Amino acid sequence: MKKLLLGLLFLGSTNLISAQEIGVRWGDVTGNDVALDAVFSAGKFSRIHSNVSFGDNVGADVLFDFIYRPLGGESFNWYMGAGPSAYFGNDFWLGVSGEVGLEYRFKGVPLAVGVDYRPTLWLIEDTDFHSGGFGLNVRFVF
Repeated sequence: MKKLLLGLLFLGSTNLISAQEIGVRWGDVTGNDVALDAVFSAGKFSRIHSNVSFGDNVGADVLFDFIYRPLGGESFNWYMGAGPSAYFGNDFWLGVSGEVGLEYRFKGVPLAVGVDYRPTLWLIEDTDFHSGGFGLNVRFVF
């Protein structure tokens, strides 16, 4: 279990080096209230949205936002996606999260601010549906 956790953290840290956006996500994050948040481009209208939360436990989400479209201009966007979520604490949980959100990119300032909703269906250790998952993202844009 420790080797798996270290491997995931290593992969996450190497990918953060090439992230197009990196910042913080506050709210109902897997396992904690704050997470390191990053976005990687996966095409013109899709992207990878990942975060890792540290605290008493460790949580990780890697979501493929298969829809990433502008809303009435190039600064205001909406996105929707899904992907795996993991929780490493006294128990190990593995599941699938969905995501839908709105994001604003400031012109002239390398900053993106967004809100999202991320419900999770936990499948391993115990089957459970978590309908919370609201969050605020603030990221530096490279």
